[in-house]
Amino acid sequence: MTEPTVAPAEGIAFGAEAEVVIVGGGAAGMVAALAAAEAGAEPVVVERDAVPRGSTALSAGLIPAAGTRWQRAAGIADDAARFAADIQRKAKGEADEAVLAAVTRTIAGTLEWLADSHGLAFSVVTDFLYPGHSAHRMHGLASRSGAELIDRLRSAVERAGIAVATEAAARTLFVAGDGTVRGIGIARPDGSGERIGCRALVLACNGYGGNRALVRRHIPELAEAVWFGHDGNRGEAVLWGEALGAELRHLSGHQGHGSVAHPHGILITWAVIMQGGVQVNALGERFSDETEGYSEQAARVLAQPGGIAWDVFDARIAAIARQFEDFRAAEAAGAVLRADSLEALAAAMKVPPSALAASLAERGAPDRFGRDWTGVAPLAPPYCAVRVTGALFHTQGGLAIRDDARVRRAAGGVFPNLFAAGGAAAGLSGSRAAGYLSGNGLLTAVALGAIAGSESARLSRAS
Repeated sequence: MTEPTVAPAEGIAFGAEAEVVIVGGGAAGMVAALAAAEAGAEPVVVERDAVPRGSTALSAGLIPAAGTRWQRAAGIADDAARFAADIQRKAKGEADEAVLAAVTRTIAGTLEWLADSHGLAFSVVTDFLYPGHSAHRMHGLASRSGAELIDRLRSAVERAGIAVATEAAARTLFVAGDGTVRGIGIARPDGSGERIGCRALVLACNGYGGNRALVRRHIPELAEAVWFGHDGNRGEAVLWGEALGAELRHLSGHQGHGSVAHPHGILITWAVIMQGGVQVNALGERFSDETEGYSEQAARVLAQPGGIAWDVFDARIAAIARQFEDFRAAEAAGAVLRADSLEALAAAMKVPPSALAASLAERGAPDRFGRDWTGVAPLAPPYCAVRVTGALFHTQGGLAIRDDARVRRAAGGVFPNLFAAGGAAAGLSGSRAAGYLSGNGLLTAVALGAIAGSESARLSRAS
C-alpha cells in the first residue's frame, strides 16, 4: 500500500462531499461520528477494514471517568480535579493542562450520554483499584471487553444512520494553501480509489505502533516487542502531520503491557497483580515493584531471560479476574496453570521451588523493590500461574491539539478545519511508558472523540 501523502487541493474534483469526514472506525471515530450527528452534521466515517474494530476491540474496554452516576450509586466520591491530578502525577507533569482539563471534565457526561442516548450499559469496577488511580473509576460494559464496546458503538452508529465507508483506506489529504483540508483520497483493496470532499476532517486513526520503522525511531526499547495493537495503526496521522507542518508531541510516549500470555497471545488482566499476585522470571525471582503500572512493566519483563515472566497468584484472585472475558479465554486455552502446593506449581513452571517460595514470602511496607504489602492478603493454595511476555499496545504521542481537539501548527496557531482524537492526538501520558495511567487510551479516544465530533460539526455547519 502506498505511503500516506499530502497534496495540493487546487484543481481537485471530489466525487462525493461530506460535512465532516472521520478517518478511523475505532472508539474515537465512532464516538466522534455520534457526537457530530447529535450536533446536526452529517458525518462520514472512513475505515480501512471490512468491519470497524480497531485497537478498541483488543483492549479491556474500560474507560476511566470521575463524578459519574455509577460512582455515586456505589458510594464512590470522585471528581474531575482529582482525576486530573492522578493523570498528571503519573505523567510527571507532562500532560497538556488545557487538554487534560477538557478530557477529565467531559468524560463523565460522555459516558452518561452514550448510556442514555445509545444504550451502552456501563458499570463501574469496584473490586480492585488500578495502578495510579486514587478512586474506583474504571467503567465498562458487562463483558469487560473492548470487543463488546466497539460492537455496541458500531451498532449505535448504524442505528443513527451514519454512513461508514469500509475497506476504504485514507491515503491522501488534499490541502489548500492556507492549511484547510478540502478532502481526502481513499484506496480500495481492488486498487480503485475515490475522493471525498469535506468541510472538516477528524483524524481518529490511532497511532503508529504497527509501523516498525516508526517504533524503532521513537521507542527503540520495544522495537522487537510483541505488537498487541491493531495492524492498521501505521502512523498515518504522524506522517500527515510531518508533511503538513503540524506540531508533534511526546512521540516516545506509549502504553506497554507486561502481562500477555505467551504463546497464547491473550491479555491477562493486571488485577491478578494488584490483588496480591507477583511476577517472577525464569529463575523464580521477582524483579520489580509490579504495582507501579503495567505499561512500564512491559520493558522490565522483556529485559528478563528470554523476555519471559510468570504472573503468580491464587484461586481467590482468579475468581476476581474471571469477570474479564480475556481471562476466561486464557483459562479455556490452558494458559492458566494450577497447583495445590508451591512445589507443584514450581515444577509446572520449571522454576526453582526455593526461589519461588522466597519470592512469595517477600513482603514489607515497603519491600526491597518499593512495593507496599500493607493490607494485602498472602497468596494461599491452590496457586495459579501464567507465562507472559511484554508487549506494545499503542503509542501515546501524536498531533498536538488544543482543548477543542483542533490540531496545532508547529509554527504556531491551528489548522482551520483539522481535528484529532484518540491515538492520532498526543495523549496525556507524556513522553515515557511510565506516564501511562490505566485507561488513558480509551479515555482520550472517547472524550476527545466527543469533543472533536461536536466541534467539527459546529465548524462545518457554520461554513
